[in-house]
Amino acid sequence: MEIFFGAFTSEWEQRRAALLHELSLGQRRGSSAEEEMKRRLKAVAELGGGGGGGSGPKMRRAAARPIFAAESRTAAARPMEARLAAVAQGSQPAVVKMASYGGGARVGAMQNYVSRGGEIAVENENGERIRSRQDLAALRGDWNHLFQNRAESRDIGSFTVEIPTAVVSSDEAMHELVRNSLTSAFGDRRYAYAVTRQADGALTVQGAVVLRSGQGERLTGDDKAASIIQARYDASAAGQETTARFSFHGYGNGVEYGASTLRSLVERHDGNVRDDRGQIVADEKLAGDLVQLEWRGDLHSRKSRDVMHLIMSARAGTNVEAFENAARDFLAEQFAGHRYVFAMHDPANDPKEKGEGGKRPHVHAHAIITMRSESGDRIETTPQVFREWRGTMAEKARAQGIAMEMTDRREFAAPPAFTRNQVRPVSREGRTEHVGTSEAAQGRYDAKRGGRRSLAKAERSREYAIKATQSWQKIALASGDQRIVAYAEQQRDQLTASLSAGQAEATPNVVHADFGSKFRANLVTLQKLVLEGQDVRETSRAEFETYEKQVEKALFKLERSVGPDDRNDFDKVANLARDHVNQRRELLELHKQRDEAMAGQGRDEQRSAGRDDATEQWNAAVVKHGEAVVEAGNHVMIDIEHYREGLDRFEAGEFSSGDKDAMQDGLDQAVERAAQLAIEGNTYIGEVAERDPDLMHAIEEAGKKDPARPEGEKDKTPANVDATAEQQRDLRHEDSERPTNEPDAREAHELASTVDATNRLQDRVNKEREATQRGGETMRTDPAQQHLPRLEELERDEIERKERDRDDRER
Repeated sequence: MEIFFGAFTSEWEQRRAALLHELSLGQRRGSSAEEEMKRRLKAVAELGGGGGGGSGPKMRRAAARPIFAAESRTAAARPMEARLAAVAQGSQPAVVKMASYGGGARVGAMQNYVSRGGEIAVENENGERIRSRQDLAALRGDWNHLFQNRAESRDIGSFTVEIPTAVVSSDEAMHELVRNSLTSAFGDRRYAYAVTRQADGALTVQGAVVLRSGQGERLTGDDKAASIIQARYDASAAGQETTARFSFHGYGNGVEYGASTLRSLVERHDGNVRDDRGQIVADEKLAGDLVQLEWRGDLHSRKSRDVMHLIMSARAGTNVEAFENAARDFLAEQFAGHRYVFAMHDPANDPKEKGEGGKRPHVHAHAIITMRSESGDRIETTPQVFREWRGTMAEKARAQGIAMEMTDRREFAAPPAFTRNQVRPVSREGRTEHVGTSEAAQGRYDAKRGGRRSLAKAERSREYAIKATQSWQKIALASGDQRIVAYAEQQRDQLTASLSAGQAEATPNVVHADFGSKFRANLVTLQKLVLEGQDVRETSRAEFETYEKQVEKALFKLERSVGPDDRNDFDKVANLARDHVNQRRELLELHKQRDEAMAGQGRDEQRSAGRDDATEQWNAAVVKHGEAVVEAGNHVMIDIEHYREGLDRFEAGEFSSGDKDAMQDGLDQAVERAAQLAIEGNTYIGEVAERDPDLMHAIEEAGKKDPARPEGEKDKTPANVDATAEQQRDLRHEDSERPTNEPDAREAHELASTVDATNRLQDRVNKEREATQRGGETMRTDPAQQHLPRLEELERDEIERKERDRDDRER
């Protein structure tokens, strides 16, 4: 009797009819019809499918609940600190990874790989052991009703073009003729080709082409497609001038097929391959890059996902029987209602040789699982789902006596994994060795295999990493085992370093924004303020709050100079700057916690010794040269070091070279000020110059330019701080009047002068406020806030005066 499933309106009726039809044909092996009926009805009941009138969508919603709710409870029941503490004690991480997907047509090949060609017994979801190849082949029919059997898309086609008569004067003319012919036939499709010149002057062109056009038309890559292409070419202008015959001789799916086809073309023609833009594809790496990086987006590849190949693995030396039981329990709980088979690959019993990829040192299990369950649910494979799977696998392993925990790479600053599309194997003996299919893929592969520390840049991931750092800190403080303490401290320090490195990488996002030349001076000021907070390890809370206010003040100034068209860009920069400050606040808290812990263990001696040494050096310099001289010299040396550090960052490529000239001008001016102080009698600068050849040279040059200065005044020290400060103000005034060739540098210099003037006005206001308070006057509100309008007014007056002076100089 033939069954027409469309005659049934409800999904449960279709499944029941299919089951009865299957049983009537006697296709079940090893169990009775009653047992099979009970098993399937029980599975439907467990998935919420019981009851005769339930519709398909309702059953799918009910089925999703037990599959994922249990996983969520598993992950939630195991706190981070408990997991990490177990890892510190030696527990191994749970590994559950996806090897590949496949359509129904590939089920036989995938099952054959898992069973090693039938030499290893596989076990299905009912616990039945399947050994013979005939039984394995029959599984394809048992699972067929769960497959969509969707055909894979034809993405890349291999073609040949024969050009019988071609009169060309050079190789370049030949390639120009070939590209003109191919483009006339293929339109906007991407392609690569190689040309062979025959003895009679004819040209044979072989190549690969993307079958989908930019307008969405997809060629089939067969004789029918060849006839369509031929007709288009014959109707084109190129076809009227040159005769050519097109044919296809193969097609395939995805970037893997395309990369393999193009690499074979490069190998056959010794690298004499070009793409549709005339670029030479000389080696296999360039061939892979062309397909992976440029053609991938044009493929719109489609591949059936009827089954998935899942791998569960454990460390070498893990008890094989216990791990097999854990894998069986994991699959039974996680994929209830799905059809699957799995097999253990034990290095002791693996029939496949090492050179062929067998006898791997670690214990692992392979599972082939249908993506669709008996009730119609499809498996989701998101990062969160994989996390839940690892949690379930770890739970089942612990139940079998295996110390195993679910881990997250963000807890160890581990680099991200590479995918099978990013690498290709070059050696399968022992641990499989790969090479990247592109430069970026090779970097990702090297980072993973080399254990390079890395941290995800998403804000959510950074918050998670901060929590992990705190958990490692708690484990280090709570444990009395020195081995565990050392391991926890190592992981804590690596996470902290990765967080700091991530902050440094985020800085150029603020610097590289472009608002035009008239905003650059304010932007440079913001850049300097942000960079001042690079190292927060020794920053006090009060200093950090001052730094935060300075950043907000710089943003306020920048906002006033932004036009309506640049508002969106300003908002991006402001958000990045504020995020930068917030992240540094979190790092400051982490450093403070670590410092407190180290102080409790008696580790504060080195830090205090360093600070005492710096204080002693300062006191010695004050005793030798006088406080006013040291403060004046130290101020200008700070400016010099700031500009030198900025130039070093330019040389390292951290910033764009647009503002490098302005930074160099600032350094030259700071060195000139230091030299001027030295020849006017600042002995502290002279002492520093003995260790700074550039500064010593500047002092010598300044002395040559001022030969009339009496020798007796060179060693004279300013009498007090006010005299030295007055000298600095005079020098800054002279620098502000000195003309500059670069407009951007002049704007930055004028802004710096304005900020300096504002600081002096702020000092004056502070002195007046202190005098008022000493006179007995009290204020109930913040005095600094009361003086803000006056400060802004004075700042505007100073800016207007500078603009008038500049206009006068230009006239």
